[in-house]
Amino acid sequence: MTIDTMSPTTPAGLAVVRSRVRHLQQEAAGAVLRRVAGPDPAAARHAIHATPGPRWFHPDSPIGRVHGDASMFVGGIRALLLQSLHPRAMAAVAAHSGYRGDPWGRLQRTATFLATTTFGPADDAATIVAVVRAVHARISGTTPEGEPYEASDPHLLRWVHVAEVDSFLLAHQRFGARPLTSAECDEYVAQAAVVGRALGAEDVPTTLAELHRALGGYRPELRSSAAAREAADFLLRTPPLPAPVLPVYGLLAAGGVALMPAWSRSELGLRHRPRVDALLGRTGGRVATSAIRWALASAEPVRLDTIDVVPPPPGVIDRPPARPPVAVAR
Repeated sequence: MTIDTMSPTTPAGLAVVRSRVRHLQQEAAGAVLRRVAGPDPAAARHAIHATPGPRWFHPDSPIGRVHGDASMFVGGIRALLLQSLHPRAMAAVAAHSGYRGDPWGRLQRTATFLATTTFGPADDAATIVAVVRAVHARISGTTPEGEPYEASDPHLLRWVHVAEVDSFLLAHQRFGARPLTSAECDEYVAQAAVVGRALGAEDVPTTLAELHRALGGYRPELRSSAAAREAADFLLRTPPLPAPVLPVYGLLAAGGVALMPAWSRSELGLRHRPRVDALLGRTGGRVATSAIRWALASAEPVRLDTIDVVPPPPGVIDRPPARPPVAVAR
């Protein structure tokens, strides 16, 4: 009788299986990264990180740690689901963003905005903010219920901002490589407020306690809509992805859903399943972010030897862009 040492039931066979699974996960993670960052993530990151000039933030500060971590993929899915529960904000997205026709293009533009304002030169950050404000100024309409909306409305901008900041931070604290301390959480919220104010949001929170109060203040305005349920279905059940990528994306999405407030799930037609969340959401989210983190490491950008940090000067967003604007929508 001979024993097949490569059988999955032997230690050597199990090691081979684990290696193959890890390889498949990494390949899928790389494919997800290319969908978000473009066909050459290394070149895109290098262009932002290696361009000389002062920055709004230091890359090692809390906002750099949060926005540079793979947990952003989970936080981004959670943010989109949460944001969709404001009927006026969702109506603007459904009517003007083209997320169904070009979902990955929109996601790449959003990723470019976050990367540029967090890690890019101050002039580029000011330029991309000015472009987004110009896009927002042209967006207005009426919800199916007859409520008027404008994308430049400071109240709606504040909602989008606090939903993003809460989602990114929550995902980082759960799945990030280096979770923040309490003081660093406050600093992250304050740093993110710089970008929120530059985009036109008003009364943005600057501490974690203020962030939680701001979110609670929007609760009476949040409710389900047909557009919100369609967006959730698109994100969670019918994402436009090739089959090999779906397992990693599914784990990221499960992580995002696991972080959603319980009340919000019924609004979006999502069941609250604590045991499933613990298994798929927490464990699966951790596995998927680890794979994405590996893919990000393979595209690690060259960093400048010294980085000067300067605050955005008052009125910078009112100046003409310093260079031809990049087409960006959020």
